[in-house]
Amino acid sequence: SAPPDAQDTLIQAAAVERALRALGHTTATYSLDGDLTHLRTRLESERPALVFNLVESLAGSDAAAVAAAALLDGLGLAYTGSSAAAIALSNDKCAAKALLVRLGLPTPEWVVPGRPPVGFRPGRYIVKSRFEHASVGLEEDAIGRYEDVADLIEAVALASRRYGRPCFGERFIEGREFNLSVLAGNRGPRVLPPAEIDFSAFPPTKAHLVGYRAKWDESSFEYHNTPRRFSFPANDDALLKQLTNLALASFDALQLAGYARVDFRVDRDGPWILEINTNPCISPDAGFAAALGQAGIAYDDAIDCLVRAALEDN
Repeated sequence: SAPPDAQDTLIQAAAVERALRALGHTTATYSLDGDLTHLRTRLESERPALVFNLVESLAGSDAAAVAAAALLDGLGLAYTGSSAAAIALSNDKCAAKALLVRLGLPTPEWVVPGRPPVGFRPGRYIVKSRFEHASVGLEEDAIGRYEDVADLIEAVALASRRYGRPCFGERFIEGREFNLSVLAGNRGPRVLPPAEIDFSAFPPTKAHLVGYRAKWDESSFEYHNTPRRFSFPANDDALLKQLTNLALASFDALQLAGYARVDFRVDRDGPWILEINTNPCISPDAGFAAALGQAGIAYDDAIDCLVRAALEDN
């Protein structure tokens, strides 16, 4: 059977279809695999008024997910969410980070084989996939201390060979973790209430990390001890405003549309942008839906926002 992160797409599709039908739309589900020929033939024949794009991976690779949006562009069909160009940029975490740096937005230093290191300084680094999301291959053993950049480059190359996917090393930010969801609206993108991951149940020696087990393994300690929280003391107000502004700046920098989620870590030097996800999970039990609830936005109304935004942009 498919891994839980892949099965989650099917859960999202069912939830979105229920919402679209409740909103009065006629729906049909399109599936795809590594060969887009059948999908192209069906789309050319049926010419749907709008495609709700939930493609997060193609042929086992998140990097290939952009092919679905590119196909829709080629066919001249409207679709929800960001453009193929924006998806391609955000899915390449190193390219996205390079753009953030050029725009003066904070993101941790990183190292990728074959390129000059960006601001390397000795310390703890996390080795993670350059293109894959859903924390694939990401657990506590991905974090290590590196005094020499050559050792980090070797560790990145080793991880790339092990997983069969390009990896990079990023300075590990010791601190709090937040994620902020962004939803399109008729007055522009709106940042939903910030969520913080609560690591208070972790033992003192355990790294604060939302890895694959925390997201998908229901039998794991991490899954049951990384809850999100939306309530904050008054002395966090300035930080939350800064995170909100950075989430909007990230959304604008990558020219995103529809919706997104921006992940942050915060240490004594302030917030750091980790990743920007153009196609975040919108299943009813996921973080995006939880943020909608905190904002007082019904799930079906959010789906309607995404539909309207996509039709207005095309």
